[in-house]
Amino acid sequence: MLPSQPLLHAAAFALTVLQALASDTFIAAVYEHAVILPDATDEPVSPDDALALMNKNMDVLEGAIKEAAQQGAHIIVTPEDGIYGWRFTRETIYPYLEDIPDPVVNWIPCTDPARFGPAPVQERLSCMARNNSIYVAANIGDKKPCNSSDPSCPSDGRYQYNTDVVFDPEGKLVARYHKYNLFRRETQFNYPKKPETVTFETPFGKFGIFTCFDILFREPAVVLVSALQVDSVLFPTAWMNVLPFLTAVEFHSAWAMGMGVNLLSANTHNVRLAMTGSGLFTPEGPAAYHYDSATEEGCLLLAELSARPRLSPTYPPVVNWSSFATSIKKFPGQKDAFSGAVRRDIFTFSELRNKAGNYTVCQGDLCCHLVYRMTNKSKDEVYVLGAFDGLHGSLIKYHWQICTLLKCKSTDLNTCGQPVETAQTKFEMFSLSGTFGTNYVFPEVLYSGVQLAPGEFEVLRDGRLKSKHGTLKPLITATLFGRLYEKDLPHPLRTSHNITP
Repeated sequence: MLPSQPLLHAAAFALTVLQALASDTFIAAVYEHAVILPDATDEPVSPDDALALMNKNMDVLEGAIKEAAQQGAHIIVTPEDGIYGWRFTRETIYPYLEDIPDPVVNWIPCTDPARFGPAPVQERLSCMARNNSIYVAANIGDKKPCNSSDPSCPSDGRYQYNTDVVFDPEGKLVARYHKYNLFRRETQFNYPKKPETVTFETPFGKFGIFTCFDILFREPAVVLVSALQVDSVLFPTAWMNVLPFLTAVEFHSAWAMGMGVNLLSANTHNVRLAMTGSGLFTPEGPAAYHYDSATEEGCLLLAELSARPRLSPTYPPVVNWSSFATSIKKFPGQKDAFSGAVRRDIFTFSELRNKAGNYTVCQGDLCCHLVYRMTNKSKDEVYVLGAFDGLHGSLIKYHWQICTLLKCKSTDLNTCGQPVETAQTKFEMFSLSGTFGTNYVFPEVLYSGVQLAPGEFEVLRDGRLKSKHGTLKPLITATLFGRLYEKDLPHPLRTSHNITP
């Protein structure tokens, strides 16, 4: 007699658990998805048309999930906005939303789809996880009705949230997270009243989850790692690359290193909007990453990661980020300093005039020190040491401290800080440090062509970002990106009277 379908699922799930338990590692996957976008419209489409569009995207995601599972992946992350895109007003996104319950309800949508009303998207995602015996993380929209008894209730009688969901290998909903730090254009969604710190346990470690812009703030990102001690973070994102410090692969890899956790980052893929760059990032550097600004193709990445990186013998030591920089005398360079803009942020720069040297540049409470030696100094290229200590952002203002070795766009010093993607100059060595007023510093090294430098640099216990040997490729930037969360200004949009549409 053939075994029943439920028994087969139970056996597959048990096998997945046993495989994960048998090892201190797991296979992680992320899928960078070229989202099929809806037509622009001022009027809401019908629920059937909305579901048809979402099914087109889920067809693609399902193919990636099946392929990942066949290659042994235990968990896969798909991008923010990956199921319906981002071209919406509050009204036009409504047909795409579902009511997503709290995971405490112990629900498998694949086997009980009507329990909480129509939920075809949750049902399909649940079945993808169940049928492939894999954890699936996806980003969809949640709707929650409210009424006049809630003084913050929007005038249309509902909250709408940018929401991550996770289904386990049985298809059970195990996590739901409402994005706390909405990007400024996300007017179709409401801000949650409080930040949610969402975690779930797996046989291969403790996981947390948050979304895109969240990574730049204390809550919930830092809280998940520092207070709740997650081992790995799932990170659906729709990240627009911003040089020189905030390309997706550059900053997300640096965040994983600075925080000492695995970060499973799945970006949307849209070249016109500079959206590309996904990866499986670890405390030691990228295990796998993808950056493609030339094609419109999606990409599946897999890598074997440490299940509990803090227990790994290669786990990086605790860094005192200001130790070295506060122990030395200032190098020369400050007298030749000039101001330059990185977008709207005014940096203090000093030109690296020679093939080798020692420089110091200061701004505010931050002094940045650099020792360097170039392999070749091109007459057509100018590099600077830069410092920034201040509030970033035009609307949402948050405090950065940055020390950077940076290539200028041209030999005109007025171009220093403008976006640059290519370079010709290699360095025999560099050592960058700063008098940071924070423990939250993220080390970035970006090569020509927006490529990372895995294994080619290290962070010493005394806070120096140091090349291990000569750079294998020309350098765009080496940066220490610090965040002083306690100096952030109050959020101008996260107030009760601004929650309403």
